[in-house]
Formats: sequence, structure tokens, C-alpha cells
Amino acid sequence: MKSALRPFNQITRRYIHRTPFACQSESEAAAQRAERTLKRFWKRAGIKEDQESVTVVLDHRNLRTPGKHIVQFPKQQRQLALLTAAEWDSQTQNLKAHSLPLTSIVARAFDTFDPTRTLDTTVRTGVIDKLMQYLDTDAICYHEEFPEALTQLQDTYWKPIIEWAQTTFDVKIDTTTTIFAVTQPKETREKLRNIVEQMDSLELAAFEKAVMSSKSFLIGLALVKNGITVETAARAAHVEMTAQMERWGEVEDSHDVEREYIRQTLGSVAVAIMHKHQ
Repeated sequence: MKSALRPFNQITRRYIHRTPFACQSESEAAAQRAERTLKRFWKRAGIKEDQESVTVVLDHRNLRTPGKHIVQFPKQQRQLALLTAAEWDSQTQNLKAHSLPLTSIVARAFDTFDPTRTLDTTVRTGVIDKLMQYLDTDAICYHEEFPEALTQLQDTYWKPIIEWAQTTFDVKIDTTTTIFAVTQPKETREKLRNIVEQMDSLELAAFEKAVMSSKSFLIGLALVKNGITVETAARAAHVEMTAQMERWGEVEDSHDVEREYIRQTLGSVAVAIMHKHQ
């Protein structure tokens, strides 16, 4: 029987990915240096409207994405425009990219996934390919049998998401309690990929953000499809960390910062696709 060891990142993720002492790449260091040079140059962020659209403005100047696209929404997404403007209005003197999670989703959608704004459709396919890889390495499919604090959290936050996915999309989600990797059934992968391929540009950008921040395909899918709340998604993403905290205690300026970051990020995901659930 062919088998593979459980992916390395599934065993070490809780110790490496979340640690504040992980080594930075040169690009990350450069990005941080660049951030320090970005100063707030506007007095007020807001919106301007016409009969068909709503545009985010900084002191009456159109806000643009890194790809130079105007941040403009159809009239029915006025609330999204207002919240995007509010994100910019809340910035302090030094502009930090991590404090603009909603804007980053919008920019990703406009610059990368929107077929009316970009001619390169291969990037969208490549992103979906990458997101599908998270399905087989999804943390919530790799369960531990001890300690009890961890298994209870798994039962509370992971199993309901798995059951939701199976019921909602009529698929089978395999889980494991061993060190060996689990591969989801071909039919499951095909059905779930089809769901992702049908997402519009904004929903796909939000889904990507949810998956990358939670490190879980299924948590991200449940959030963007209104299967769980932001709070439940955040708690599901932090099951392992919460179990560690219950056993060893909380590390100040590490665990608390991580909790706030994931809620802010997943909250921006929910905001980005809220028009789909209204």
C-alpha cells in the first residue's frame, strides 16, 4: 500500500509558522523598510458617487490599487466602498500594509482576478491550483487523540466544519489521526474545485486570504460561503494554539497579537463578500 508521511508543515506548523522568531526573507525585510517610508498624505478618506458606481477617494483623489486601477464599486456595493474608505481614514501617520486587510483583498481582486481589468488569466488558474493543495494538507483533517484539551477543541470547532462541507456540497472529507498524509477523494476534489472556479474575482481574493491566514481550505470555504461566523473561523484556526495556551500559558505580545490579527484578517474576508449574503 502506497503511503506518505504526514506533510512536514502539518507537524511543525504550530512551532514554526506562528513563532515571532522565524527568520525573515530579504523581501520581507525590504517590505518593512519600505513601509516605514510611507506617510499619511491625506486628511480625509471618503467616497464619491454617481448613478452607477461608488469610488473611494483620498481628499477627492481616486484611490488606486498597486496595479493603478481605480477602487470603484457598483452601486449595490456602496457599503463595501464605505468600509474600504474607513480603513484608510483610520490610518495613523505611518501607513502599514497589515492594517489595510480589506484594501488588500480588493486590490488582489482588481489587479489579478478581474477579467475586465487584467488579460492574464493564467494567474487565476495557478492560484486555484495552489489553494487546492491546501485541501490535502488541511490542518482540520489531521486530528490528535490526546491531550484531552486538544481533542475537545477539535470536536467543537473542526468536526462541525467538516460535517458542513460534506452536507453542503455532498462530498466525503477524509480525516486521520496518524502521521500519514491523507488524500481527499477525486470526486471531492473535483466538486470543491468547481466551487472555487465559479467564484467571482472578489470572492476568490477573499477566499485566498482566508485560506492563507487560517492555513485551512475548509475553514476558508466555510467562511466565504456563510457556513460559519468570523469568530468561529478564528477559533477553528487557533485550535492548536489555544490547546498550547491552556497547557503552557499565554505568551504576551505573541498569542494575543496573533488572535487579533486572525480576527482582523478574517473579518475583512467577511466584509469583502457580505454583498453575496444580503
